[in-house]
Amino acid sequence: MSEKTWMTAQDIMAVMKSLENPTQARLLRTFFKTGKGQYGEGDCFLGLKVPQTREIVAQSADLSKEEIQKLLRSRYHEVRLCGLLLIVRQFQAILKEDRRWLSQKKETSVSPYRLHDGNGWVRFYLKNAPNCNNWDLVDLSCPKILGEWLMLPHISERQKWNTMDKLAASDNLWKQRISVVSTWLPLTQGRADFTLHYAEYHLGHSHDLMHKAVGWMLREMGKRVSMDLLCNFLEQHIQEMPRTALRYAIEKMSPQERVYWMSKDRTK
Repeated sequence: MSEKTWMTAQDIMAVMKSLENPTQARLLRTFFKTGKGQYGEGDCFLGLKVPQTREIVAQSADLSKEEIQKLLRSRYHEVRLCGLLLIVRQFQAILKEDRRWLSQKKETSVSPYRLHDGNGWVRFYLKNAPNCNNWDLVDLSCPKILGEWLMLPHISERQKWNTMDKLAASDNLWKQRISVVSTWLPLTQGRADFTLHYAEYHLGHSHDLMHKAVGWMLREMGKRVSMDLLCNFLEQHIQEMPRTALRYAIEKMSPQERVYWMSKDRTK
């Protein structure tokens, strides 16, 4: 790929179009369930692999929100992913700058976190949450945007919970998945309350993608915070847990432990 820096959404879409791979696109349409009645119905693919999209992001300028918005409205899955990864990059750059500021311990009354949520990138991401309309688009973006935001000390707990509750209560599958997968970053910092709450909230969800997300985050909670927390959650909810969520949650346990949990009587 050229070393040229892409300056606009049009530049990016042109270079992505030039890399189109019809054979790979057909495989992706099947993998991401784009058939009639499936969760990715009607989605279109160019056939790019994620590393190719990441390389384009790395060669792109710091596009404005207006330019990124054009990418997020694209009919092509990979172009929307590119837009989301550009948000991740800009938001992470702001956090890095602010952490450097904090490490210098400058004395000032001005918050080191600029404009409350990283120059508005969190609000912009939430506005475009419906454009994260497949599981990979959610999973590759929300932990590094909303997950990071949940750990910012100057954001009130009330605002964090209100924001997450709105996502969880939405009738949009992708917002609902964001409310679960965003809890991964807090888990890496030892905070499990978001995961516990939204895993329980979505236990009765009808969609397999949510069962997988809930089980995944519970598994991460056991791995990164406390296996006792995971076992307590399973004991409390084993009768109502979908099988897929349970299998994901216990995936890293020993064979004997997995047999124990899978054999629990769930009919009472």
